[in-house]
Amino acid sequence: MPPTSFSIGSLTLGAGEPVFILGPCVIESEEFVWKMARALREMTQAAGAQFVFKASYDKANRTSVKSYRGIGVREGCAILGAIGKELGVPVTTDVHSPEEARVAAEWVDILQIPAFLCRQTDLIQAAAETGRVVNVKKGQFLSPWEVKNIADKLVAFGAKKFFFTERGTTFGYNNLVADMRSLYWIREQGFPVIFDATHSVQRPGGGGDKTSGDGVLAPVLARAAMAAGCDGVFIETHENPALALSDGPNQIPLADLPRLLSQLRSINALVA
Repeated sequence: MPPTSFSIGSLTLGAGEPVFILGPCVIESEEFVWKMARALREMTQAAGAQFVFKASYDKANRTSVKSYRGIGVREGCAILGAIGKELGVPVTTDVHSPEEARVAAEWVDILQIPAFLCRQTDLIQAAAETGRVVNVKKGQFLSPWEVKNIADKLVAFGAKKFFFTERGTTFGYNNLVADMRSLYWIREQGFPVIFDATHSVQRPGGGGDKTSGDGVLAPVLARAAMAAGCDGVFIETHENPALALSDGPNQIPLADLPRLLSQLRSINALVA
């Protein structure tokens, strides 16, 4: 069963041409996030790729209390809104409470529900009621067929456009595994699905007081996911992942993205 397709601004999700959700893990500064957005816009235009810009205003689920979190919902979302308007691209960010969902909806096109909060009914309701597109990251603790329960909540609260993101499943301690069958099972239910290549290679808490990961494997999983059949890929990227303030071990270097995007679009053309 093909997934339901719908528009997000000038983009179309679920109609064969993949959507790429790209950006740094967190807004490290206004100058930094603008620099990244402009570079990614130029890169995706050259590749002919559908592009959504992503960055977080707050990393509310950091391992340590000492870790950098972000600049806050209003300031961060205002910056994202300005980026979207000037560059002509949809923008997205993760929200962590009903109030944040309502604030973020003033500026962003897609509200992202974090994996750990994917079953929080009040948050799902608030996001749905904004009228924005909703992206729910499937929890590491859920099976693919359980997204139907989340979809039922979204529909009950009036959501018209939503999709799911597969980001790996808990596999013992401090590890995740990406089951490519999940992409098929989610799409078979009629829902568009994005594969999160960079969070799928996390090792949660693997660094003691921080999350570690295997960023070198992110392109491998992205290519596998596109071959298995998905509607797009989510990739966090940084000009220098070693210096990133959040999730550096998982992010793909910005300079490596053009080749990867070309590979992914070629694979999609073979299997779409």
